[in-house]
Amino acid sequence: MRTCIGTGEKQAKRDMVRVVRREDGHIVVDPTGKVPGSRGAYLSKSSAAAERAFKRKAFEAEFGAPIPPEDIDAIRTYFSQF
Repeated sequence: MRTCIGTGEKQAKRDMVRVVRREDGHIVVDPTGKVPGSRGAYLSKSSAAAERAFKRKAFEAEFGAPIPPEDIDAIRTYFSQF
């Protein structure tokens, strides 16, 4: 079980999407769960969960750094499919 950083709900790992902070500081979506990174967090598969995480500044809290604007756009684009 994993906890969504956007909604706080617990779900099975397979029902969530991993988001990773890579060594270069960029935050990327990791749908395979295998991208190497220094930190990882999970989001429910919904655009609403991603938007709540942005609004609550959950990414900054989880990863300890501001998110680069291009990473925000990439995350929003990925989650817009849900």
